[in-house]
Amino acid sequence: MENLNKDFTLVGAKGSNANEFIAKPALTFLQDAWRRFRQNRASMVALVVVVLTVLYAVLSIPAISTEDANSYNPDKMQVYGNLPPKIGDLNIPGFNGKFTIPGQKESMDVYKEQKVPEKTSYILGTDKFGRSLAKRVTVGLRISLIIAFAATLIAVVIGVSFGLISGWLGGTVDLVMQRIIEIINSIPDLVIITMLSLLLGQSIWSVIIAIGIFGWTGMARQVRNQVLTYKERDFILAAKTLGVPTFRIALRHLIPNISGVIIVNVSLLIPSMIMYEAVLSAINLGVKPPTASLGTMINDGIASLQFYYFQLLVPAIVLSLLSLCFIFVGDGLRDAFDPKSSED
Repeated sequence: MENLNKDFTLVGAKGSNANEFIAKPALTFLQDAWRRFRQNRASMVALVVVVLTVLYAVLSIPAISTEDANSYNPDKMQVYGNLPPKIGDLNIPGFNGKFTIPGQKESMDVYKEQKVPEKTSYILGTDKFGRSLAKRVTVGLRISLIIAFAATLIAVVIGVSFGLISGWLGGTVDLVMQRIIEIINSIPDLVIITMLSLLLGQSIWSVIIAIGIFGWTGMARQVRNQVLTYKERDFILAAKTLGVPTFRIALRHLIPNISGVIIVNVSLLIPSMIMYEAVLSAINLGVKPPTASLGTMINDGIASLQFYYFQLLVPAIVLSLLSLCFIFVGDGLRDAFDPKSSED
């Protein structure tokens, strides 16, 4: 019988050392999460949009001030008021300065009709007072982001602290604290926030406090659930046995291990805060006019929707895209920090 073994060769191995070589490099938890996040194209695009939006809002502070966006000249309202979008001399439909003025049947060049000086154009148009919508959107975006980030910070501090205490102490304390959360959740958030806004008055800080002080319940519950899981782990029990103070255990062991849950909740809280601010400002309970925010601009645009739709369309599109991008980023982070979602 012919010996078939003489033609057999081991393919793919170059020695005993090569058999023990690990082809895939070892990654930390954060590196592996970032690798999974990059595979989500929608989340990556949304992250780029969010980063560019925040950078634009911050870097535009020297060029576009709040005073420039809110002030206007009453003597020039007839010339600069309600101008449609226009980009230089480009004849782009919708951005060429042509618009159907109320009472007219055909579109006309509003800039020529209102005798606007030559080479003067507004890329997003103007409102009824002649204020540039581009400047007001920039300032409104800046204020809405400040309110959202500050309110989210308040919610994170309260929610993480509440969840840590509830989960760590357990027993009767945990039972009472969870009932408090259920009572707060039983009341619609918008009702509570509206009542606080009426009580605190119309200002940026009152909106931040009103939104942030009741947006922490979801964060608290998820942190509490994670703490209940981790406090029975060996490394926590070892730290307790060695006499490590509870506060140090929370900072050194608990919070780093539940950071993924906190980051995901933050990314999902921010769009909620932006929408709350817009709703409050739209019903005249948020930022006080003439200060520009996305909510106040939407409120002003509603009044002129029948004739000048672009005054509502511009802030509404910015608000919707910004909130949608934050939601996509949150979904991507949630999948990235969940090891079970990995396919390899």
